Amino acid sequence: KMTIPLALVALISAFGSSFQYGYNVSVINSPAPYMQDFYNQTYLDRTGVPMNSGFQTLLWSLTVSMFPLGGFFGSLLVWPMVNNCGRKGTLLINNIFSISAAILMGTSELAKTFEAIIISRFIMGIYAGLASNVVPMFLGEMSPRNLRGAIGIVPQLFITVGILVAQILGLHSILGNAEGWPVLLGLTGIPSLLQLLMLPFFPESPRYLLLQKGNEEQARKALQRLRGWDDVDDEIEEMFQEGQSEKEEGQFSVLSLCTFRGLRWQLISIIVMMMGQQLSGVNGVFYYADRIFESAGVPSNSIQYVTVSIGAINVVMTLLAVFIVESLGRRILLLTGFALCCASCAVLTLALNLQTTVSWMSYLSIGCVIVYIIGHAVGPSPVPSVMITEMFLQSSRPAAFMVGGSVHWLSNFTVGLVFLYMEAGLGPYSFLIFCAICLATALYIFFIVPETKNKTFMEINRIMAKRNKVEIQENKEELKDFCTAPDRLVERTTTSSSQP
Repeated sequence: KMTIPLALVALISAFGSSFQYGYNVSVINSPAPYMQDFYNQTYLDRTGVPMNSGFQTLLWSLTVSMFPLGGFFGSLLVWPMVNNCGRKGTLLINNIFSISAAILMGTSELAKTFEAIIISRFIMGIYAGLASNVVPMFLGEMSPRNLRGAIGIVPQLFITVGILVAQILGLHSILGNAEGWPVLLGLTGIPSLLQLLMLPFFPESPRYLLLQKGNEEQARKALQRLRGWDDVDDEIEEMFQEGQSEKEEGQFSVLSLCTFRGLRWQLISIIVMMMGQQLSGVNGVFYYADRIFESAGVPSNSIQYVTVSIGAINVVMTLLAVFIVESLGRRILLLTGFALCCASCAVLTLALNLQTTVSWMSYLSIGCVIVYIIGHAVGPSPVPSVMITEMFLQSSRPAAFMVGGSVHWLSNFTVGLVFLYMEAGLGPYSFLIFCAICLATALYIFFIVPETKNKTFMEINRIMAKRNKVEIQENKEELKDFCTAPDRLVERTTTSSSQP
């Protein structure tokens, strides 16, 4: 069952970390013209000549793309940091990046330096790269198996809430104006400050404490607090089994993960899911949305409010995913989500091509955008990071998150870089490429990715071992190793290893 400590640690880590990822994804969209004016004015004050348009485009492209680039470098820090500082420790240290970036952005106008904004976007990216990988890992390792999917989607829910809050605060009537934008950028430090104050009162991941630190007593205390009862022997024993089955491999580095045959299909699966998530065109659809609404006759001063309502749909559908992921399972949400995205990209291509000749086509294109966002919010956005937690064991999970996170951010960066050129060259036909990517990802998931709901990490590992054509030596090891484990575990192993 869901206990108060488990719910609080999920909310604090998701609000303190994931929320800011979402907030910084969308925070510079609204005040962009005012920020560009500031860049121009600062350059004029320094040099006495106005900035040429090519240089301004370059500076703005840097401002936007430094965030995903920082995210990629943040992902590279995941493996060393979570193994040395723990999951909770990494989240606490990570706040330094966010708070320093918030101060830099908030004071950039006073200091008359646009370079500070570009640098702090990169620092904020490092923060988001770490947060987007460590929070799902931290919560996935803490959750009981019957709640692992629901709690694993909470970080994605807070990402969508962050996007929505940035859209609301970025309205011209609130902070998206010439005076308010530095405050809008600087607000990102507040969730970090709250996390820094509150997270120390909650336990570290029990799996990390037992399997990596070898501290059974602390792991037991952490589990008892998170579960709300004293009898946690079953879970401790399951962790011991996991520890025994992977003892020979030791901690995986990224290189050993990539060359280890026993995890080949798990690794391919997370790379495909993470690439599919980002290359399916979600950023392109958000980018195009304003133009689609404009061509449908939505007045330009109302477009901001329509964008906010799309952000709200995104939040509501992700919230729905939290409640249905444990009953429907991961596979069905991924397949449904990618199928909806695929269909809406195909119809959107048609609608955008015909909207000058057929009057009602522009309304169809608005419908496609909404269906696409619903599809992405239900499956492709939240589920892949849950799957990384579930498909890997303790020794390989940090390296797997590092690979998955790097693929996520590199794909995000690529779409940001390439989409404008694609759109210039192909126009509405850009969406056919996204349609094909969605279809290919859905087919891969259908044939390769297993259902993982309500299974222990060891059970999932056994399913994947068959696909990898490797044998797990756990039963022999149990006989050999559990003789040295505490007596109470020896008695229980015989019963639990026969359970499905």
